Amino acid sequence: SERGRTVNIKNTLADTVMEYICRILLIGTLIYLIVRWNALPEQIPVHYNAAGEIDGWGGKGMVWLFVVISWGLYLGITFVGRFPELWNTGVKITKTNKEKVYRLIKYLIGTSKLILISVFTLLIVFTTLVKPLPLWFAGIYLAILIADMAFWLIRIFMVR
Repeated sequence: SERGRTVNIKNTLADTVMEYICRILLIGTLIYLIVRWNALPEQIPVHYNAAGEIDGWGGKGMVWLFVVISWGLYLGITFVGRFPELWNTGVKITKTNKEKVYRLIKYLIGTSKLILISVFTLLIVFTTLVKPLPLWFAGIYLAILIADMAFWLIRIFMVR
């Protein structure tokens, strides 16, 4: 088995674009919050139910929890993405399939990270605008995340 050996997976243009979009969203969110901070109401939504309705309120400082979670997800997923030898691939890694399997998993990790960061960015915006989430929000987000994972996992399991 090839699993124990370190593998360096070069970034593609898609990897680089996804990474920069994530960074732009994270930094843009910080700038947005700093610029709008004084205009935010003292009470903001801190929880939404499955229908997108606001069902929990807190002080405006709670918005930073969403920021910390989004940065934590970004940094954690980025860290994991740097160590392919730690990934549970679900398929046997051999000399002939190693690079292809790891490349596909790197795409899976990158697209999942972009989806999660996008969702947290939208949550922060809706929270600061004190608006309920659109009815479609949770369903579409989950459908996109599941479809993305299914797409990459099917491709990974098809590698010989």
